[in-house]
Formats: sequence, C-alpha cells, structure tokens
Amino acid sequence: MNGKATTGQQVGDASTRSRLERGRSALGPALELVHTGRAPTRAVLTAELGVTRATAGAVAAELEALGLIRVDSSPRGAGGAQGRPSHRLSVDATGPVALAAQVHPDGFRAALVGLGGQIVATSPGCVTVSADPAQVLGEVVAAGMELLAGSGRRCIGAGLAVPSAVAEPEGTALNPLHLAWPAGARVQGIFAQRVREAGIEGPVLAGNDVNLAALAEHRHGAGRSAQHLLCVATGHRGVGGALVLDGRLHTGSAGLALEVGHLTVNPEGRACHCGSRGCLDVEADPLAFLTAAGRDPGPEVSLLQQARELLRAQAADPGVRRAVAELIDRLGLGLAGLVNILNPDRIILGGLHGELLQADPERLRAVVADRSLWGRSGGVPILPCSLAHNSLVGAGELAWQHVLDDPLGALS
Repeated sequence: MNGKATTGQQVGDASTRSRLERGRSALGPALELVHTGRAPTRAVLTAELGVTRATAGAVAAELEALGLIRVDSSPRGAGGAQGRPSHRLSVDATGPVALAAQVHPDGFRAALVGLGGQIVATSPGCVTVSADPAQVLGEVVAAGMELLAGSGRRCIGAGLAVPSAVAEPEGTALNPLHLAWPAGARVQGIFAQRVREAGIEGPVLAGNDVNLAALAEHRHGAGRSAQHLLCVATGHRGVGGALVLDGRLHTGSAGLALEVGHLTVNPEGRACHCGSRGCLDVEADPLAFLTAAGRDPGPEVSLLQQARELLRAQAADPGVRRAVAELIDRLGLGLAGLVNILNPDRIILGGLHGELLQADPERLRAVVADRSLWGRSGGVPILPCSLAHNSLVGAGELAWQHVLDDPLGALS
C-alpha cells in the first residue's frame, strides 16, 4: 500500500510539474497576445494558446503577479448575453516601462513606453541635433531619466530609433546622411553607455526609424493582422521602407534590407546622395514637395512642418495641386515596383506620404494598380499609418522584446 501510495504521489507530482512547465512556456506567447490586443479575454487566450482553461487561468495569474497585465474577474456582460462573461485581460497601466528615444534631422525626443504600445510620457523634444552623436544621445537619455524619475516606474530596457540603416548586431549607423553624424557611428554602443551610466539595466538596442515604425504599426496600428506588411515613409528628410513578414521585421543578413529610398523613379531627376539620380529619397520627401510647388524652404520650422502646411493649402493653389499630383505619381511608381518584388498583402504609408494618400487616395491607388502586376489582380490595400510617434513606440518594442520572450526570466 505504501509503495502504491508513493507511486501515485510521484505521478501526481510529475503531472503538476508538467502543468507548471507548460504554463511557464506559455507565459511569453500569452503576454504577446495581450500586448497586441489579440487576447482581450481569458476565453480567447485559452483558445489561442491551445491549453486548458485552468492553465490559461494560471498563466494569466502569473502575468498579473509580475505586474504586467490586469485580470478583471467580474466584467459586465453585454446586454442580453447568456452565461457568465469571460475574465477580461488588459495590460497593467501602472506596470514597467521602456525608455524609448528617437533622433531625426530636426531634433530628438524621449518617451516612456508601456506594454500595449502605450506612450506613458514624452519629453518636449529638442529642435537641434549636434554633429556629435555622443552629445545628442547623452541629452536624450537625460531627458528620458527626467521622465522616469517623475513616473516612479521600473524600466526594463531602452531602445533607440535613428534615420539610418543600422548594421546588426553591432548597432552602427551606416549612413546617417541628414544628421551630419559620421558614417559608421556606433550609436548602439554610445546609447548603451549613456543608459548604463544613468543606472538603467536591461537590453539597450538601436534600429532604423522606419523599421521600428513598421514594427509598432504591425503590433498596434494600421498594420495589425497583415501577414506581409510593407511600410514606406518620409519624415523630415529622405524616404525609408520596412517589411514585416509573419510578425517579424525582415532586416536582411546584416540589418540593411529595404533601403527603398534608392529606387529610381525619375532617371532624369535630382542627384541622390547614393551617387544615382532620381531616387525616391530625393524625389518624394518634404524637400522634393516644396521644390515641386515652387517654394523655397525656410529655416524657421522643419521641412516636414512646412510641407504639411503647404499641403493643407492645395485646394486654393493650382501649383500645390500639381506638386501633390507629381509627388503621388513618383511615390506610386516606387510602390508599384515594390509590389512586384515583394507581393505584400498591405501597404502603410507614414509621415508626409500618409498625408499625400489622404489628399488623393484614388490617384495613388490607380498608379500602383496600373504599374504593378499584382495590383491589377485585385489591388493591395494602402493605408496611412495610425500611431502617433510610431518610431518611438517601435523603439520601445525593441526594449520590451526580451520580456515578451521570457517574462519570468526577464523580471525575476
């Protein structure tokens, strides 16, 4: 009898350990489902994970104990609904944050980004950028530390978005053309040093600003549910692109994929920094729009702001309307080429490109459909990006990734 009892206890203990191991291995996938809004209830979480209701409940309770999510065990059911409504799941609005930073030609900004892609706080932003990356990154970390001190939150790491191809894994900015930074600046290492000096632990990573915008939009914005998402954007200068495949950024063998700004869209056009002519980078950015409209850019405000203000005046100005059409045609030609090569199931446009789309959506979609093989077979949805500060949110995603991969290991 004692032997049988001991054997039964051993089997029960093994079964319990097995359930615990399954639950712990599900913590990361469960957190990502709540983080991206794909599991708003415990019932959905159970179905998405393919586990028992008890295991899903244990996983949710563990994530709540870690201060990452909230479980509402008594939600109100919809009017007339039958049965007890499932527990509602949401990210903990008072939980940890990531320090996110973005540098662009017209300034820099720091932010605190929580789970769910929520920007908890942002610095006012600076409008000048030194030619010394160490100085700029020191200033942006100092701005982030002020935010962190005021929040009282735990910081789990830091991410940086820069307007340059960023080589992996060393994190060097290979072509920060519009920042006057030296080519090959080791921005990730410099940023990490400043972050460590400030007392922040956790991963410190850097990435291209459009790549990070695409990642944020795929998880929280206009790119949700897309399998093969193409993002093209122009911010303050130049044009960038990014591709998300099955939920993962496609950065190529060394982090340098999707330099779409150097697609030729006007062979007789302006000289480009890369040595070619008529690249999208110099034919479809804010400076190109101002030039096409016959405007001389002023020094008072950023080129992007000047272009946006001019775009609002298009209805009353034939010259601006012609410039809008010209930029849309150039952008559409570039997008058509990318559709032929990549066959995305959705395209999202950021910065001035998103506003050009909204100014004349039918023209842009017609150009893409007319010039692309796959566009003619039904069209690719083209949408504007929907998140404010999406590159900052994406920088936060970089820092959060180790927690999404292993919540217990990252926070223990």
